[in-house]
Amino acid sequence: MITDMKLISEKLPDLFADSVDIEDKIEKSEYFMEGIRHLIEICGDHPDREGLEETPYRVLKAFLEYTEGYKENPAEHLEKTFHVQHKELVLVKDIEFYSMCEHHFAPFFGVAHVGYLPGTKITGLSKIGRMVEGYAKRFQVQERLTNEIADAIEGVLEPQGTMVVVEAKHMCMCGRGIKKSSSSTTTTAVRGVYEERSDTRMEFLSLINR
Repeated sequence: MITDMKLISEKLPDLFADSVDIEDKIEKSEYFMEGIRHLIEICGDHPDREGLEETPYRVLKAFLEYTEGYKENPAEHLEKTFHVQHKELVLVKDIEFYSMCEHHFAPFFGVAHVGYLPGTKITGLSKIGRMVEGYAKRFQVQERLTNEIADAIEGVLEPQGTMVVVEAKHMCMCGRGIKKSSSSTTTTAVRGVYEERSDTRMEFLSLINR
C-alpha cells in the first residue's frame, strides 16, 4: 500500500480540506483502500491488473463526494429569510437528489417535493434545494431523509405547516436482491396544519401530480 502522504493528498484532496487529524485520516484511508483490494480479490479479480489498480483511490474519492453532507448543517441554508406577506402554499417540486443507502452502500435517487404554508418568514427557493442535497449526501434511509427535510423547514422557518414527499428508486432493490427494476418508493412527512387538514394535503398532492 502506498503511504506517501503527498501522493495521497494529490489523489484525495478532500481529506486535506482542514488540518484536523490528518495522520489519522491517512491511516484509515490506507486501511480502507487495502480493504477494497481484498474485496476485488474476494470477488474473483486481480487488484493489480490494468483498470483496477487505481480503483481503491477512486472508490474512496467517490465516497467522500457521496457523503459531503456531513461537512455542514443543511438546515443552515434556510436561515437566509425574508419577511413577505404570503400566506398560501410555497411548493418546490422535483428537487433531484442522489443518496447512499446505509444498509448496502448502494445508491438511491429520485426527487423531493417540499412545500410549506409560511408563518412570518420565507426563504430563497434555491436554499431549499441546497438543504435537500445536504441531507441526501449522507448515509441514509429514505424515511429519515424525508423527516429531516420536514424538520429543517419547521425548525428554521416556523411555518403554519410543512409537507414533504420523496420518490426514489433504490438500487439495493432494483439491481440486487429481488431485482424489481420498475419499483419505486414514496415517503411523506407532514407537520402542522398538514397533519390536521386533509384539504391542504390534497392541494399539495394535486399540485405535485400535475
